[in-house]
Amino acid sequence: MTPDRFFSLMLLLASRDAVTTQELASALGVSLRTITRDLNWLRDAGLPVTAQRGRLGGVTMLPGSGFDLTRLTPGERDHLSLTGLDEKQRAELDASVESRRALSKIAAAPSRRLDELLPLTDVVHVDSRPWRQARASDTAPASLIGAVRRGRRLRIEYDSPRQSCPRGRVVDPYGLFAKAGIWYLVADRAREPRMYRLERITAWKEVDQPRRIREDQTLATVAAALVDQWERNHAVEVSATIDQTQIERVQRIFGQRLVRDDHEDAAATARSAAGHKVTIRFLRLEDVRELLPFGSAITVHGPNEARAHLSDLATALAHHYAPSPTS
Repeated sequence: MTPDRFFSLMLLLASRDAVTTQELASALGVSLRTITRDLNWLRDAGLPVTAQRGRLGGVTMLPGSGFDLTRLTPGERDHLSLTGLDEKQRAELDASVESRRALSKIAAAPSRRLDELLPLTDVVHVDSRPWRQARASDTAPASLIGAVRRGRRLRIEYDSPRQSCPRGRVVDPYGLFAKAGIWYLVADRAREPRMYRLERITAWKEVDQPRRIREDQTLATVAAALVDQWERNHAVEVSATIDQTQIERVQRIFGQRLVRDDHEDAAATARSAAGHKVTIRFLRLEDVRELLPFGSAITVHGPNEARAHLSDLATALAHHYAPSPTS
C-alpha cells in the first residue's frame, strides 16, 4: 500500500460511520481485491478495523482509534483531499509542508503504553524518488498553481517537439494534471482541449482576463477525454518477441503501450523460454527508434514499415560508429 493511499483510506474510514468495500475502491480508484488486501494490511498492523456483512453493514474503525479530523484547518483538509500524489509530486506543488503538518496533527496520539507497538510512521520511511534524480529546471507545478486557482487566462511560451522554437499561445486553464510521473497543464485553446507538458513551458504570465472554459467540462472530464484520445491515436502497432530477461524492463518503459499476447496456459509457459510475444503501440512510425536500445533482445515481426525503419536506423548508427579507414 502506498503512503498516499494509506492516509486516504484512513481518512475515509475516520470520516464515515460505515463504508462498503465497493465505495472504498471507487473513492481510491483501485480494485476490490486491492482494497481487501489493504484492509487486511491495516488489521495486521494492529489497527482496529472491522467489517460487518449485510445491508446495514460495512467497514468501520473503532471510535477514538482513527484520525482526529477536528484539529485540521480548511487549508489542511484541502491538501489531504488530493489523492494519487506521492511525496515528490506534493513537493512539486509546494504542498508537502502543509500536508506533513496536517498528517502530524491527525496522527498525534496519547502517550504509548509499554506493551503497544510503535507507530508505523516512526519505523517506516518512504522516499519514492529515483537515485541521482536531476533537479527540474523548467516550469514547476508550484509556480503555476496560484495562477490556475485564481481562474485567469494564461499566455504561455511552449517548446513543442513539432516546432523549431517555442511559440506563444493564450490558453484557458482547467488545472494541473499528473500522469505517469509527468505534470501537464490542461487547458482550452480556442475552445479546443489541450495538454501541455510543464517541462516544455519555457515562460508564462497571467492575462488580465478570467478563464473561458466550457461550462459542461471539468479538469477530470477534460483530462480523461485527452488521455483516451491520445491512446486511440497510437496509429502504429508493432508486433514483437521480447527475450525473457528483458520483459520487465520493457514493461517499465512502455507501460500501457505494451500488451502481452501470451496466454496463461501450458503452451505459453513453454514458449516463454524463447521470449514473450507482445504488441507495442507508437504514435508515429519514427517513434519505433525507442526499440533500438534493446538491440537483439527485441525481434520485430511487423509491420514491414517498422522493420524497414529499424533497419535503416541501425545501418545509419553502425555507419556513424564505423572505424575510420587507416591511411
